[in-house]
Amino acid sequence: MDEPGHRPTDRRVSQRGFTLLELLVVVAIIGFIVALVPGFVLRNQPQLDVDIAARAIADGLRRTRSDALVRNRPQVFALDVEKRVFRAGDQTPVRLDHRIALSFRTARSQLLDKGIGQIRFFSDGSSTGGLIGLAQGNARAEVRSDWLTGMVTVHVAAE
Repeated sequence: MDEPGHRPTDRRVSQRGFTLLELLVVVAIIGFIVALVPGFVLRNQPQLDVDIAARAIADGLRRTRSDALVRNRPQVFALDVEKRVFRAGDQTPVRLDHRIALSFRTARSQLLDKGIGQIRFFSDGSSTGGLIGLAQGNARAEVRSDWLTGMVTVHVAAE
């Protein structure tokens, strides 16, 4: 029998809980799962792909317009529909996702070849105008450049 105030020396007393190593393994597994989930969720998002491409084109058009205003001389935004490549002024060409279908409407004088055209921005901010359509599956967007003001807008079609 145990004496009062005396603790047993038997170390087989059951302890409940987790070791530090077990907790670290669980945290590592959770971190791995959290890192993988966005890749699987966002992988096949055509609307996201179209939206990103439309905003890249709009950014290029706005940059070209700004260059025309700052340099006080016309600047050209060029688009090759077949190769899915655009160039904003004298910037490096940008290649778009090959899964995105493009269409391009611009002034007849700005059509260089089949599937190749340009939008010219003038030193007063105006442009020759144009509309660039993007599509992938049911996802659609349009990037427009107004001929009078040169303002660039993006219209994303709701699914």
